[in-house]
Amino acid sequence: MPQVRANGLDIGYEVMGEGPPLLLLHGASSGGRLDFGHQLARFRKDFTCYLPDARGHGATRWDPADGFAYDWLLDDTIAFADALRLGAVHLMGFSMGGGTALGVASRWPDRVLTLVVIGITPEPEPRASVARRLFDADRIKRTDPAWAEVLDRRHDPVQGEGAWERLLPAIGAAIASQNLLGPADLRRVTAPTLVVAGDRDPFAPVDHVWGLKRQLPDARLLIVPDCGHEATARRPAIVNEALAGFYRSTHDTATARAERYAATAGRPGEQPEEASR
Repeated sequence: MPQVRANGLDIGYEVMGEGPPLLLLHGASSGGRLDFGHQLARFRKDFTCYLPDARGHGATRWDPADGFAYDWLLDDTIAFADALRLGAVHLMGFSMGGGTALGVASRWPDRVLTLVVIGITPEPEPRASVARRLFDADRIKRTDPAWAEVLDRRHDPVQGEGAWERLLPAIGAAIASQNLLGPADLRRVTAPTLVVAGDRDPFAPVDHVWGLKRQLPDARLLIVPDCGHEATARRPAIVNEALAGFYRSTHDTATARAERYAATAGRPGEQPEEASR
């Protein structure tokens, strides 16, 4: 897996496909292929898909004993795009990655051509409570040893033995303490947006997801029936069809946004704000 130096990290990533850049951000304890495997076969034909591992995950080494904060994930993402000279990108995120994508689109709106956020809202609850329960490492080892073994195989080779046992509680604490996006922040998200959630998602209840959609300037909503949190993996046919329609309907707008960014990015005094790295 290639790596690129960005924001003080050696970020491991995969890249595939051809076309404008599509940056896919995975959920907590997961990885890009795990969360978006059902989407890659279809959309790699239209986009160059970049799948970076978040800090502390997969091939991006980070010790959560040194801290973990959602704001760092925003800086990591934009620094990754800068390091690869991607310019403005299509952005898609699931769960933790969805929160990151939403924050990036608010902080650097000109860098995002289209936005897809899956299984996330800016509301603190029930997300923090659910994460606190599900990310309890002792509970996982006690009640679900098979899942604990999967996490060992997923993270130990690069992060070190027992790394996920430190990572998950750190992410849970970060969720509880993160700076939440308010209405003014959401109004800064100017990219066409698709908000996606399962109708049984414990992290993102339907009424919260509807509220998020209503606060975004240019948003569509997909509620996936008979589905929990992992809509991309559990109901890929529905999600992929909605994504295809979304990208078709926003093609002209995304093209105009890309041209506008390219025209202004190189002019003195008009460069969009970028993260330190």
